[in-house]
This record gives sequence, C-alpha cells and structure tokens, in this order.
Amino acid sequence: MSRKNIIDLSLRLTQVDHNLTEYIDGDVLLSDKLNRAYMPTSPRRMTFILVALCTHGECRFNIDTQPVTIRKNDVVVISDRHIVDSFQASEDADGLLMILSVNFFYEIVRNVSDVSMLFCFSRNHPVVSLDDNEVSLFRSYFFMLRDKLKATENRFRRDIVRTLILAMFYDLSNVIIRVQESDNRKQSRADTIFTQFIHLVEKNFRHERKVGWYAEQLCITPKYLSETVKSVSTRTPNEWIDSYVTLELRVLLKTTTKSVKEIAEEMNFPNQSFLGKFFREHVGVSPTLYRKQ
Repeated sequence: MSRKNIIDLSLRLTQVDHNLTEYIDGDVLLSDKLNRAYMPTSPRRMTFILVALCTHGECRFNIDTQPVTIRKNDVVVISDRHIVDSFQASEDADGLLMILSVNFFYEIVRNVSDVSMLFCFSRNHPVVSLDDNEVSLFRSYFFMLRDKLKATENRFRRDIVRTLILAMFYDLSNVIIRVQESDNRKQSRADTIFTQFIHLVEKNFRHERKVGWYAEQLCITPKYLSETVKSVSTRTPNEWIDSYVTLELRVLLKTTTKSVKEIAEEMNFPNQSFLGKFFREHVGVSPTLYRKQ
C-alpha cells in the first residue's frame, strides 16, 4: 500500500457522508445506525477518533493493513492517524457510532494518563468484547450523550458532553484492565519495549525529551528504540514525546491561570519564546491565542 496515495478521511467529510442523528458541528458525531455509516473500502487515514459498538451482525475491515472483525457486543476504538480500508458488513450489521475531533478530545482530557492506557491498548487491540453489564453501560452513555446533544438550548451542553465522554473513556479503560488481567498471551519484545517506552514518557516528558535519554533507561541504542517504536506504532519516539508535551500544554493553557512563562518553566522549556515556537509548530496557533479560543 503506497502511503502517498492514502487520502485523509476528515470528520467534516464524514459528517456529510454519514446519516448521523446528533452532533456538535465539527466536533462530535453520534449515530445509532452503524449500518448506514460511510466506511472506507479504499485506504483512508483517520483524522479523528472513532468508537463503535456492534449490536448485530459483523463488520470486517483493515486497520493499518491488519484484518479486524467486530461482532455483536464488540467495541472498537480507532484513534487518529490509523489507516482504515476494505470495509465490509453483513446484511444484518448494526451498532452505535461515536466520532470525536482530535481538538475536542483535547478539550476533554485533564491529564495525559487519561488517554495513555486506552489508546496504547487499542493500537494492538482495537476490538474488545464486552460483557452484558459493560454493553448496558456503554449504551447508557451513548443514549445519554444523544439526549444532551439534542438539548441545544442548554448553555452548558458542550461541557456536559465533554464530562460524559471523559467518564465513558474511564469506564472503557476499566474494561481494558479486565482484558489485560485475563490475557495470558506473551508480549513480543517489540511490544514490551514500546510499552516500557510509553510508561517512561508518561512519567518524564515534562523534563526529558531526548530519545537518547529514553534509550539509555531501556538499555538499548537510540537507533534500536526508534526502529522498534516506529515499527510497532507507526510513530517515531520524537512524535510520541511531542504529542505528550503538546497535550500537556493544551491542558495547562485551558485549565489553569498560569502564565505562559510559568508554563514554560514547569515544562522545562529554555524560555517562553521556545515554548511559543514549539506550540505553533504542533498546534498551528500561539499559546496566547489558543487560550483565548
């Protein structure tokens, strides 16, 4: 598969092509008709986060060239940058679908650990089978979210939706803990290194951003670490580190009253100017403008 021929699947395009019941324009899309959703048959790179619960039938597709099948009571989580193609569904396939823009997800997150477990796990295990209680819980979240999205006159609608989605992700993370505890499969060497690397990044990204430092902690060469992380996750170590730093900067700017200078000191940037340049490169706007938005 040639990556240069892969087209981005944008959320706004998805909004046009899906028959979605409720949405916050450009940020949140919900549909209780998974069988009527547009899913790519040719390679498309995700630019949003997708969570879906299969309630009937089955769907088959590829994620990063790997075949995936979801059946009744399976939930699938696909984060941005993954490549999806070859979607096929049985005639009786149906389910619940939620799509979030990356920016809206950043609004939800209050701590990097909120997302690490869910998205690191879903990278290798995008499909998880739920028990009856977990299915009931997920459905409750979905239909409560749909009701809140309908309440367009509610001045706190967006905040309520953010809070509900964060709670849902915590419950999904709890499901992941259950699956991990019951999974007796041995991790490959590459998966082990990647998991250890992510745990190190979680703890140290505020002060350590050099790949060589992380390689030293893992007792491997920077080249081997880079090759391993890239092969497992399709991202380089630097991209992972930068994504954690960017996420933390977003959270600090949106949820605290600290000055940009104070944030630069807390995040171990040489000065405010360096932080501003880094943030503009990764977010597209200055820290001050982002905070005002």
